Order: sequence, then structure tokens, then C-alpha cells
Amino acid sequence: MSRNSSFLIIVLLVLGIGLFGLLVWGNYRYTTQNPGGNDFLVHWMGTKSFFEDGLSPYSDEIALRIQTMVYGRAAQPGEHELRVAYPLYSIFIFLPFAMISDYNLARAVWMAVLESALILMAFLSLRLVRWRPRPLILTIFLLFSVFWYHALRPVILGNAVILIALAIVAILLAVRAGNDELAGILMGLITIKPQVVLLVIVFLCIWAASHRRWKIIVWFSISMGFLIGLAVILIPDWILQNLREILRYPSYNPPGTLPAAMEAIIPQGGERLGRVISGVAVLILILEWFINRKSEFRAFVWTVCLTLTLSFWVGLQTDPGNFIVAYPALVLTFAVWVERWQNRGVVISVIAMFLLFIGIWEIFLSSVEMNYQPIQSPVMFLPLPIFLLICLYWNRWWAVRPPHLWFDSLQQQNAP
Repeated sequence: MSRNSSFLIIVLLVLGIGLFGLLVWGNYRYTTQNPGGNDFLVHWMGTKSFFEDGLSPYSDEIALRIQTMVYGRAAQPGEHELRVAYPLYSIFIFLPFAMISDYNLARAVWMAVLESALILMAFLSLRLVRWRPRPLILTIFLLFSVFWYHALRPVILGNAVILIALAIVAILLAVRAGNDELAGILMGLITIKPQVVLLVIVFLCIWAASHRRWKIIVWFSISMGFLIGLAVILIPDWILQNLREILRYPSYNPPGTLPAAMEAIIPQGGERLGRVISGVAVLILILEWFINRKSEFRAFVWTVCLTLTLSFWVGLQTDPGNFIVAYPALVLTFAVWVERWQNRGVVISVIAMFLLFIGIWEIFLSSVEMNYQPIQSPVMFLPLPIFLLICLYWNRWWAVRPPHLWFDSLQQQNAP
């Protein structure tokens, strides 16, 4: 490595550390004036109490500590109980932040990590779809990627789903590069929110088996075995404790499935309509998985994006705060428009970013319920999935079999 290259790396490293420090400083000023970040608080307290006091994160005592920090007392009937519901091995993600005793500072650092993850995810997503926007369009795209509703809200709440979304993009890049070991390991790590990634992991395994890329499945199994085994060493019955919390979770949360959301929106018949839509979503996924189980990389990515989008509607417990995982579907949509219509596609993409930014924030602000924190309306289950489903099927043929490939096919990747 030349002296100039080494100097450039040092300069970039110092610049990166300085920018991260500025993020932490700005976030700290925000956190001291705006209490909250309850998604992070739950796991910060659960991890901190486990390593400092040896208490199970799933215990009633930990729940009471968290509730006292938020409400100043135990949660009353009808209030969010703020209980840990992640798998136990998630504590290793939160451990570095639990070592910071000042919650506001810990939250500020965590927010800086999430904000950095959003920026990195944006660049990796552009690399995934091989879209190289000009500087002005890139600036608009980055601003949108950080400040639109489904990115900024999880940052404010401290939701780890942003790291999962980043890992999903990294998995797709690893699959394209033939780095199956890394893909399998990352698949294990994203299970800290299993309900969010269950379906996409199932399809990844089906596709890997169909292509005889067994390393993906083997390394996924190894990573899962290691994580579960390590957690069993810490708390032998953690799986049962975690299962109890998962079953308890819907009882104190806002509607977490499409049928429940539709019932809240349309009291008469909404739940039945939601069940019908969920059933159709499941059938669509089964059909697309069957069609694309042996597909090349382009169709594989499209099917992953469809799976991420429909996973919000199939009846698994989730929350619109998790919808950032569908971000690759959004970037894929923009990239296909640019490929199909070039400059016109760029204009359409920018207009779509503007409408999504304004529209989803407006829907949230006009329907939000103010409580111990702003509670989003069940109607938030609808806008982004509807938009993405229309766009994915509108662009299906072009995304899967375009005249000019902007994805490398598997044959190209495996060619000597």
C-alpha cells in the first residue's frame, strides 16, 4: 500500500470518527430534551440488569424497572407493559450500550449507530441494483432515506430493525458475490426480530437448496446453533421465558396484524376483510416462491422484495415501525424506472420520493394518538405496502427479464 493511500485511509477514518461524534453530540442534545426511545430502553435495561444483577430480561422485576423509568410507576391496565420480547442472544447487540450508565448518552450513541446504518444501507442498496445517480439526485435520495417516516421513526424509538434491514441488503450482496458463508451467518443474526424476517429466511433457504448452495443453509444453521446454545448457557430455560413473552406481547400492544388493524379501521367486517387479504398474500407468496425458486439473481431479488413487503400482511405480529425492512423494494423500484425511462425515470423517482415523504408523514400526523409517546394509527399498515405491491407488479417483467441486465446473473457470477 502506497504512502498516499495510507494517508487517505487515515484522513477518511478521522473524518468518519469526527462525523460520528457530531451525530452523538446532536443526538445527546435531542435525548436530554425529548425523553423516549422506548424500543431501545427496554433492551438497554434488560441487558444492563442481566449483566449487572444477574436478572432475567424476561422477569417481572425488569419490566417494573422499565415501566418506572417511563411512567414513574408500574404500568396500569391498558398501558404498554414495555417487556423484553427479543431472543436472549440479542443482549450481545445491546451490551456495548448497556455499559454506558447514562441512558440519554447510551440512547444518543445508539441513535448515531442507527443513523449511520441508514446511510450505509442506502449506499449498499444502490450498489445492489447498480444505480449510480448523479450528485444532486444522490443527495435527494440520501435525505429521503434518512428522514422519511419509516426511517426516522425507528431512529427516534431506537428500533433495532434498522440494523436488520441493513443486514438484509448485505445478505443479498453476499449471495450475489458468492460469499455464502457470510450470507448464512447474517441470516442467523437477523433473527433477533424473528417475526420480521421469518418468511424471507424461509425463501432464502428454499432458493439456496434449489441452487444447491448448501453453504448458505449450513452456515445459517451453525450461526443459529451457536446463538441459541450460548443463550442456553446463560439462562437454560430462556426459550420458554421468551415464548411466554411472545404470546403475551399482542395483549398490550396496538394492532399488530392486518386483520386486527382492519378491524380497528373498519369495525364492521374489517377483520374478515383483513383475513381475506392475508390469505391472498400467503397464496401469492407460495406461488411466487414456486415460480422463482430456481430463478437467477434478478428474479431472486425481486422475490425477496415481494416477500418482505407481503410479510407485513400475512398475519404475523409486526408493526409499521418495522417496515424499513422493505427499503430494498423501494430502491429496486427506483432503479427499474431509471433503467426503463432513463432521465424520465429519474424524475419519476424523485417525484415518488417526495410524495412518499410528504404523504406518509401527513397520514401519520393526521391520525396519531398522543399518549406516553405518539402512537401511530392502524391505518399505517396500508400506505407503503400498497405502494410497493403496485410498483413491484408493475415492474415485474422488467425487473426479472430486462433487455439490458444491470444485475449479474448467477451464470456470470460463477463463470471462470
